[in-house]
Amino acid sequence: MLAASLPAFCLDFSGASALEFTRKAVAFGPRPPGSQANRNEQAWIKAELHKLPKCQVIEDAFTGQTPKGPIAMKNIIARFPGASGRAIVLTGHFDTKLFPGRNFVGANDGGASAGILLELARVVATRSYPDDVYFVWYDGEEAIGEWSSTDGIHGSRHLASKWTADGTVGRIKALVNVDMIGDKDLGIMQVTNSSPKLLRLVWQIAREMGYGKYFLDDGGAIEDDHIPFVHAGVNSLDLIDFDYGPGNRYWHTDQDTMDKISAHSLEVVGNVLLELVRRLGS
Repeated sequence: MLAASLPAFCLDFSGASALEFTRKAVAFGPRPPGSQANRNEQAWIKAELHKLPKCQVIEDAFTGQTPKGPIAMKNIIARFPGASGRAIVLTGHFDTKLFPGRNFVGANDGGASAGILLELARVVATRSYPDDVYFVWYDGEEAIGEWSSTDGIHGSRHLASKWTADGTVGRIKALVNVDMIGDKDLGIMQVTNSSPKLLRLVWQIAREMGYGKYFLDDGGAIEDDHIPFVHAGVNSLDLIDFDYGPGNRYWHTDQDTMDKISAHSLEVVGNVLLELVRRLGS
């Protein structure tokens, strides 16, 4: 199937709109947890969500324990209620890695995930689904110091624990995390420490929609925001392009700027995710 002949329910997702949301996120500058720019971005995300019909906005504040001491962090959650009692969750992070003295704006790594989730939420607000559809913008995905079992994915570790305690994890049909999915040269790797069944379904959808070349046949294990939910027994998948620039040289550098990402890449991932939500609901 050619992208030009996609069903109408997919075509409402706008890569240009997702890119513009990303541009606005990046305009806040470096956004590490605890910074004023990070708080400004939180306020902007919430303001955009409050514009949407049926959207319940939840602030999930917590304290991240980091090598630089405790840091106030906040996940932003949007819930579009269904009637089935089950839930589908789409997640990504909005913070950027702390690089003191540098202008790391994280267009792809932090910006693109924030932008695509806002555009997905905009579309979902116009639809009815049998299941609750949640969107989560994680704070504290990036390690404040060096990545370790206790530094990094602060927001997802907190939310997985919270949702385990209150029973929400038992209602989740599937959780998909997106990270670094704006790369102009898009190649989504197969993250092997994800749910194999969910991975196969997403790759099948991509092939059927004419996007198969962007969803690669190889990959490996990645530590990302899906991991706390995998450990909690949730059917979870990570979508990530971890080959950003020649030799991955744009990753975590000041070259991670808006000119390296594209509306088309965001639209590919957005359309696949919308079709996944539709199929899981049916």
